Amino acid sequence: MTELQGKTAIITGAGQGVGQGIALALAAAGAAVVVAGRTLGKVESTAKLIESRGGKALAVACNVKDAADLAALVAAAQNAFGEVDILVNNAQEVPQGKLLDVTDEAFLAGFESGPLATFRLMKLVQPIMAARGGGTIINLASSAGIRWDMTGYGAYAAVKQAIRSLTRAGAAEWGRENIRVLTIAPHAESPGLKWWVENNPEEAAAFFRTIPLGRIGKLEEDIGRAVAALCGSDLSYLTGATIPLDGGQANFD
Repeated sequence: MTELQGKTAIITGAGQGVGQGIALALAAAGAAVVVAGRTLGKVESTAKLIESRGGKALAVACNVKDAADLAALVAAAQNAFGEVDILVNNAQEVPQGKLLDVTDEAFLAGFESGPLATFRLMKLVQPIMAARGGGTIINLASSAGIRWDMTGYGAYAAVKQAIRSLTRAGAAEWGRENIRVLTIAPHAESPGLKWWVENNPEEAAAFFRTIPLGRIGKLEEDIGRAVAALCGSDLSYLTGATIPLDGGQANFD
């Protein structure tokens, strides 16, 4: 598949998990990918894996809570590949726990790494995409935002729901420039999910029973390839939506 040939994508949090799966799939679809993360060694491993498959990749160390790092990331993408056509805002620190247990520091870290970083990067790439005639921004949310029982997920859900609002605003404000903004809410075999399953076995077992397809999504095959499809021309009339890549578990209507 070479649907994204000639495109350049930035993926944050691409050193492992969902971000890495998306980076691999976008590269397989022909895009040059800029893989960003706090730990340079991890994103370098992702870049080497992409290059070993014949793709183009650049690894960039980036703390998404740092505005200067975000500006440098976009500049590095332009210097390496000329333009930015796709942005995937994946990186996120997770403020977990009941409200009385979540500290201000943890909540702020979740906000700064999630909606604030998403907000900043969206604004950084908007003029580049507009000048190029369009682009696609993919933001990551979570079905935690619409859980039947929000106990222990309030702070995390709050930052993720804020990201969905930014998606809707970006889609509405930039649609005439052919910039599409979408949210995905994936269930995937990420290190974070594996940790949650190990630490919440009973809740996890009950959760899995609510997934109609009966399994968790594969990082590259299920989540990454779906993102590649969303960035392609066949879905060019889709914007502003939240797509639950979760085997049918959630309903964002």
